[in-house]
Amino acid sequence: MARLLQAPPKFHPSDWDIANKMQCASTESQKSRSERMIAESRRLRDEIEKTTQKTQSDVNKKIEQRRDEIKFWKQELDNKLEQIVHETEVLLTFKTRLEKSLESCKEPLDIAQKCLLNRQRRAGIDLVHDEVEQELVKEAEVLQGVIALLERTLEQTNEQIRLNRSAKYNLEMDLKDKFTALMIDDYCASLTNNTPDIRYADNALKIEGNFVSPEDWIDFSNINVEKAEKQRNNSLALRALIDGILSQTASDMRKQRETVNVAFRNRMKEVKDAKNKLETLLAMVMDETASQEKNIAALKKAIADKEGPVKVAQTRLEARNHRPNVELCYDTVQYRLTNEVQEITKNIQRQDTLAQAETELKALSRRQLSLEEEIQVKENTLYIDEVLCMQMRESVSINNF
Repeated sequence: MARLLQAPPKFHPSDWDIANKMQCASTESQKSRSERMIAESRRLRDEIEKTTQKTQSDVNKKIEQRRDEIKFWKQELDNKLEQIVHETEVLLTFKTRLEKSLESCKEPLDIAQKCLLNRQRRAGIDLVHDEVEQELVKEAEVLQGVIALLERTLEQTNEQIRLNRSAKYNLEMDLKDKFTALMIDDYCASLTNNTPDIRYADNALKIEGNFVSPEDWIDFSNINVEKAEKQRNNSLALRALIDGILSQTASDMRKQRETVNVAFRNRMKEVKDAKNKLETLLAMVMDETASQEKNIAALKKAIADKEGPVKVAQTRLEARNHRPNVELCYDTVQYRLTNEVQEITKNIQRQDTLAQAETELKALSRRQLSLEEEIQVKENTLYIDEVLCMQMRESVSINNF
């Protein structure tokens, strides 16, 4: 207990001096360290501020550059989209022209086939594989070839329209993404350190797996532009091809149509000339028939006129055959009567030409019937060619579409 109440030890004055000096030295040292830290902190703050401002300024520039890049490609895409849309619209009008041209081929083909069918109704020798039929067959082949060509071209046009629309869709999707990206970067460009809605984002630094490189980004839009340009050029070439096909096919059809019409006109002239000749021959035969009928009547009258004289001569001879005895003399009268009978009989026999004349009359009748039938054949042919076929063909017009 006595120890607890013992007085604390006393220090030597030198210890006291040393302690004071140490406190001063320690304080000065701490102050120096603090001042250095304050200076370093100020320098660091200034450096960080400058770096932050520089970095933010650089980011702002990068955002602006990115916006310019997006705007550039957006403009490129817009231009290509406008071009491909316009080209598709024009190609659609060409498709309509093809469809109208294809539809217009059906009537001429139908008429050509009807003409061929009608001409099968020609009769007799007129059922000939003439130039008209050859050209009609060729016309049908030309029209069928044109139809096949137009159908193939129409299929090609439909496919090109599909490809144009596919390119248009890709451009629109790209443009939609570019518009969204530009809106986002516009928003980012508008943000400042004092913007009210800025906030911390925990996952801001997380890189998603669908990020692409700038090169890939450029290539993507460039490919879309190139594809659109390629399809536009293909479409332009196809339109030129369609123009040529429509012009050439219309020219070919008109040329063949005129060739067939010329063949029809020539053939109708030939048939009319043949019919006129037949009618001339018929008139000659009818005249000859009338003459032969008169000849037969004259022959019959001549034969009838000889019946009296021959009867008289034969009666006289019969009577003189009854002369008695020596009076039955072959005298001059007997001789002359005998000659008379023989002469008249011979003359009558010479007029056997009646049978020949009647045979000729029958032949003339057969010839008349044959000529009338042949004229009817020609009239039938003319009716088919001139009325049935040519009137149908006159309604056909080959137009340029």
